[in-house]
Amino acid sequence: MKSNRLGVYLAPAEYIDSDHPEIISFAASVTMPNMTEKEKVQQFYLAAREIRYDTSLDYSNAEVYRASSVLRAGNAYCVGKAALLAALCRCEGVPARVAFADVTNHLASDKLIEKMGTNLFAWHGFTEVFLENRWVKASPTFNSDLCSLFGVTPLDFDGNADAILQDYDGQGRAFMKYEVLHGSFHDVPAKFLASEIRRLYPGLVIDDRLDFLTSAKSRD
Repeated sequence: MKSNRLGVYLAPAEYIDSDHPEIISFAASVTMPNMTEKEKVQQFYLAAREIRYDTSLDYSNAEVYRASSVLRAGNAYCVGKAALLAALCRCEGVPARVAFADVTNHLASDKLIEKMGTNLFAWHGFTEVFLENRWVKASPTFNSDLCSLFGVTPLDFDGNADAILQDYDGQGRAFMKYEVLHGSFHDVPAKFLASEIRRLYPGLVIDDRLDFLTSAKSRD
């Protein structure tokens, strides 16, 4: 039985809506009853990772941050994918939460940098899962097709070690660097994030938002 201090990380929330019927059904569809807790979390991680990463979103829309909406849409940016992984874990009784960091993307394309005004991705979202009495980080951000375009091996998660964004690509070039950690949250602070994105990256909230996949294809 999980301790009381973990209760908030097991309970459904507004955006980590682990009690949503589609979340519960999907969790059951990608696992087997005889799997261990860790094996189930690994399956949840892969499922969340393979949701298509996309930045061409309306960040003022609450559904961008909601786990069940991400599952239904099949595309999301890092925060939505982190919320989905957390929701899948919670519905199987595994404590999970979302966490945030500022990361530098050294391989961001000129087009993306022009839109964002920087290669610093503020408030990058990832998931922390409580396994074997400790919190483990898991970042299901980049799906395997996108990793292929970047020349990066898709990030795996074994449930033992932290799985955070890769420092280098397959050619040894700097890829992602964590700059500042912002801590962990029991639910996605969606209104705050929408406000921050609007403030920091106004180029991502206008009508001609730049799709990250298109950006990746054109980075050379």
